[in-house]
Amino acid sequence: MAKILAVDDSASMRQMVTFTLQNSSHDVVDAADGQLALIEAKKAQFDLVISDVYMPNMDGITLCGQLRTLPNYKFVPILLLTTESAKDKKVEGKKAGATGWIVKPFNPDQLLGIIKRVLN
Repeated sequence: MAKILAVDDSASMRQMVTFTLQNSSHDVVDAADGQLALIEAKKAQFDLVISDVYMPNMDGITLCGQLRTLPNYKFVPILLLTTESAKDKKVEGKKAGATGWIVKPFNPDQLLGIIKRVLN
């Protein structure tokens, strides 16, 4: 299946996302913030990035913009998975290059369905 980078400052949320994705045969690498995720993205090619918005060191929207500057990540789907549902934040994410927006708490089947759609 896909190689996915899961980024969230909450260890329990990273575990939940990783568990959901690994149970569907995806290869998952996780990172606790945007800076660490950017390092991982430069070391390996991912098919999809799922990131929280609010994190220390580098937030998810900044991460999204930084990834879009890398040639290997111009067209890789980036999903923002967050408690934030304000329209202005969604617009900001879209401008930074986000492919989609998923509001927490998420339903594992919903997450897998969205991932299937963006990867096909």
